[in-house]
Amino acid sequence: MVSETRMVAEKPITIMICDDHPVVRDGLRAMLSAEPDFQVLGEAATGSDAVAMCRDLRPQVVIMDLLLPDMSGAEAIKQIHARSSSVQTLVLTTVAADEQIYRAIEAGARGYIFKDSLRHDLLDAIRTVSSGRRFIPREVGARLAERLPRSDLSEREISVLKLVAAGMRNKEIAFELNISEATVNVHIRHILEKLHASDRTQAVMIALRRGLIPL
Repeated sequence: MVSETRMVAEKPITIMICDDHPVVRDGLRAMLSAEPDFQVLGEAATGSDAVAMCRDLRPQVVIMDLLLPDMSGAEAIKQIHARSSSVQTLVLTTVAADEQIYRAIEAGARGYIFKDSLRHDLLDAIRTVSSGRRFIPREVGARLAERLPRSDLSEREISVLKLVAAGMRNKEIAFELNISEATVNVHIRHILEKLHASDRTQAVMIALRRGLIPL
């Protein structure tokens, strides 16, 4: 007679995949289904589908891409965790921008791994987050450690920084945003302080690297 403890131990980790590329979903399903301790319950191509399917299927782990057609992966993660505290999310993505990593972790992701990682690393990540532990690669952890103590830029400061990146001078930025040039100067001073940048050019480079402003 099989004991109850053994039956629980042999129960597979249930998984849902969210990625908008069919070939990625097919590859993940094939790879994960080959593992005896994994069971893939379903696939979603959009964030909204992932949220709905997660509610119905109740997987233990959701593998989530960040670049989705209807919403960000971070927003989907946030909605999933708002509806269920038992689901663990693992980000699997190509996105390496610091701000996107931070938003995903802040939304509730327990792990973050890149799509060019080795197969065994992904399998380890799934098993790790399924137990409620974090799986954060060293390079991602270093970026988070650098990012977390810093204050977020306000929406206005980001708007100013985008125009700085576009090559506008303070007077032109003031005209574009319908504010005074003195106010622009204050915003830029705050931006430099928050990003620990020595000048406007460095601030733009830091913001691009962190994903605060688009290329």
